[in-house]
Amino acid sequence: MISTYWLEKRKSHWLRLEHLLDQSHKQGLRSLTRSELQELGLLYRQAAADLSAVREDPTAQYYARSLNLLLARAHNTIYSGKKSSPVKGIFHFYRYTYPRIFRQHLPLVTAAFLIFVVSALAGMLVSITHPAFLQSVIPPHIMDKIDRHQMWTDSIVNIKPAVASGLMTHNMAVTFLCFASGITAGIFTLYMVIVNGLLLGVIGTACWLHSMSLPFWSFVAPHGVVEIPSIFIGGGAGFRIAQGMLFPGFLSRRDSLTVAGREAVRLMVGIIPMLIVAGTFEAFVSPSGIPARWKFTVAAVVATICYGYLLAPLRSPEEELSKSH
Repeated sequence: MISTYWLEKRKSHWLRLEHLLDQSHKQGLRSLTRSELQELGLLYRQAAADLSAVREDPTAQYYARSLNLLLARAHNTIYSGKKSSPVKGIFHFYRYTYPRIFRQHLPLVTAAFLIFVVSALAGMLVSITHPAFLQSVIPPHIMDKIDRHQMWTDSIVNIKPAVASGLMTHNMAVTFLCFASGITAGIFTLYMVIVNGLLLGVIGTACWLHSMSLPFWSFVAPHGVVEIPSIFIGGGAGFRIAQGMLFPGFLSRRDSLTVAGREAVRLMVGIIPMLIVAGTFEAFVSPSGIPARWKFTVAAVVATICYGYLLAPLRSPEEELSKSH
């Protein structure tokens, strides 16, 4: 049986090979220096030897499949030598690579999701049992609107383009702060996820107590089905950095953090389009006068597309090739 120590030591080499392949896929082999080309060939041969080893261990079949795919990519890159356009490289990343990266980190993203949900439920419970808590959490100008049974989002309607840009920036700031805060050993990442969950629970409860649940949730749904999961992903990326820092395994703490940081960055890059979509919907669809039932319909369609993309397996050409090996 292959030891955990061996896997940890080899994983950094596999990630380095993947990095060189990504670079050559976007810019062509000519973008690599002579030393990088030599390193690429060496890593390719080492990965081939590693694949032979992991295939002998029934408990390491996950690594066997990943290595098989990696070697298929390396073979195509090394023996074709053709330069891929940047657009094609980006398309390949988002269509095939990113969903696989997301699924690899699903346990950490799920942890952020569960923390968010528990925080939201806690906010709801405290708000119901201690109504004064609402006043201490919700800003006065928003609470004043809720007391008058008015949505505080009406002002968005008249300045949509500017608001869309501002909302995208805000959403990215919150999500990337969750990610970057992983360097605090995950403490501030945890804080950010808890605060966002708590706020949603408190504001949702305030609207419910004032018979405004339908307008509130019909506002949240169209953009929230993308924006809120982005927070989970940002939290998962932050937790990955914290994991590399706190649990280096057999790697040095520096090497472990380097590997974790590289994985977390790739996880974060994939959600940029999601945040752009969320900001656009939050400015143009959520505050509009569209009937609530159609807003919920839009939310259901967007959620189906988004979650299907992230969770449904989609084989790349390299994977199809690897199946024939």
